[in-house]
Amino acid sequence: MSARTSTRQHSVAEVAGFVDMLRAACENPSMHRTLTTLLEQPDERRQDMVRWLVARLESDRAPAKLVQAIACLVDDAVAERAYVVIHECQR
Repeated sequence: MSARTSTRQHSVAEVAGFVDMLRAACENPSMHRTLTTLLEQPDERRQDMVRWLVARLESDRAPAKLVQAIACLVDDAVAERAYVVIHECQR
């Protein structure tokens, strides 16, 4: 884990960028498609993809809020709830 992300587990409520990420997925069709594709993967595949994406974002010096928000999607329960949320907002 890099210096940019804490080794302490955060609850989703503590990750300010998480809600922003879900809101962006509801408002932006491209972001919605990207998150949907990620969240529709089987758990192990999604977790691998999220870890790869987090590493890539960190190496690209992406904003810490975004990196932390994406990292939340490693958790199966969080990913499942995020999937429900972004599909409900498209109705």
